Amino acid sequence: MLLPQLNISLDDLTLPSGRGSVTLAKRGTCFRSAASIALAIGLMASTPVRAATPSFTVGWSVYVGWNPYYYMAKSGILRKWAAKYGINIRVQRFDYAPSLDAFVAKNIDACAMTNMEALDMPAAAGVDTTAIIIGDYSNGNDAVIVRQNLTLAQMPGKQVMLVEKTVSQYLFERAMAINGLEQQIKQVHYLNTSDSDIASAFLTNQSKPVVVTWKPLVSQILKAKDVKVVFNSSQIPGEILDLLVVPSEVLNRADGSGQKFAKAITGAWYEVLKLMSVPGPASDKVLTDIAQASQDSLASYREQLATTHMFYTPQSAVDMASSADVKRTMDLVRRFCFQHGLLGEKTKSVDHVAVQFPDGAVLGRPERIRFRFSTAYMQLAAQGKL
Repeated sequence: MLLPQLNISLDDLTLPSGRGSVTLAKRGTCFRSAASIALAIGLMASTPVRAATPSFTVGWSVYVGWNPYYYMAKSGILRKWAAKYGINIRVQRFDYAPSLDAFVAKNIDACAMTNMEALDMPAAAGVDTTAIIIGDYSNGNDAVIVRQNLTLAQMPGKQVMLVEKTVSQYLFERAMAINGLEQQIKQVHYLNTSDSDIASAFLTNQSKPVVVTWKPLVSQILKAKDVKVVFNSSQIPGEILDLLVVPSEVLNRADGSGQKFAKAITGAWYEVLKLMSVPGPASDKVLTDIAQASQDSLASYREQLATTHMFYTPQSAVDMASSADVKRTMDLVRRFCFQHGLLGEKTKSVDHVAVQFPDGAVLGRPERIRFRFSTAYMQLAAQGKL
C-alpha cells in the first residue's frame, strides 16, 4: 500500500522573520522634520539585514533505493548535514511521474529518478541536468509479470499494464528484443497505469494478462495465485540506474549554495547507507524505520534489498559512474528514447540530446549536452572530505 504525499521539512532551520527594517513612530503630529528623515535613513543604512538561508527541496517516490531519503529526514541526519553547510533542505514525497513533472517545472531542486527518465524528461525538455549520486541499480526489482503461464512470444495482441514511457516500458521492450521478438512489440497494447494504482488494478481485474512494475509492488502482486515473472532487471544488470539528479544551473549557482547542497545531501546519503550496511541490531532498526516509507516490514524491505545492487560505499558508485558499462547503457537508453519520440517531437537525431561522462567523453553532439554524470561529490565522500 502506498502512502499519501508526505512532506518532511527541516522547520527548525527556517528563516528568521526579522528583516532589520526600521519604523519611526509618529509623535502626535504628521509633520516630520528633515532631521528626522535623515536620522531614519541613517538608521536603516546602518542596520544589518540577515541574508535569506538558501533552501532546497528533494523529490522522491516510494522505491527500495529511494526510501532512505525518508529516513534521512526523519532521523535528523539531513538536518545535521544541512546545518553544517548553512542551508535548509526538505524532502517531499510524490508518485513517480508527478515527481518528474515537478522537477522539469523547476518546482523542486533535486529528484530521485532513473537514468532513462533523467534523459527523456528534464534533459529532453532542455533542462541541463547533472546526476550527483548513483545510488543503486535494479537487480531484479523491476519485473514483467504474467497470468496463466503466458510467454513473451505470446505478448502480441495482449494488453500490458505499466507506467508508460518509463523504465517499465524500457524493461519490457528489452525483454522482447533479447528474446528475438523486437518486431512484435508494435502489436502489444500498452495500458498506461499510475504506480499508485497499478498493483490493485492488476490484482482486481483477472482479464489483464500482463503487468510491468517495480518492488514493492512486484512483491505484492506475486502473492496472488497464477502469476509469475517471465523477465526481470537482473537479466539486464546495470541498465536501470537509480540516481539523484540536480539541474546544472542549481548546482552552479554563483553564490555557491548549489555546491553546498550537493555536498550536504551526498554526505547525508552515505551516512544513511553506512548505517544500513553494517550487520546487527542497529542496522535492523534503521532498516525497519526506512521500511516505514512504504509501510513495509523489515522482512519485506530486506527482500527488496536482495534484488537491488546498492552502492553502499561512495567509491563503488564512483567506479560505476566511471565505467565503460555506463556508456554502453546510456547508448542503449538514448536510442530507445529517440525511437519512441521521448527526446522531443522536433528532435531529428539521437545525438541532439547529448550525455557527458565523468572522463569528459560525450555521446552525441558536444554543443547539445543536456545530461551529465558527475563523480565530484561522491569522490569527496570517498576521500572523507565532506
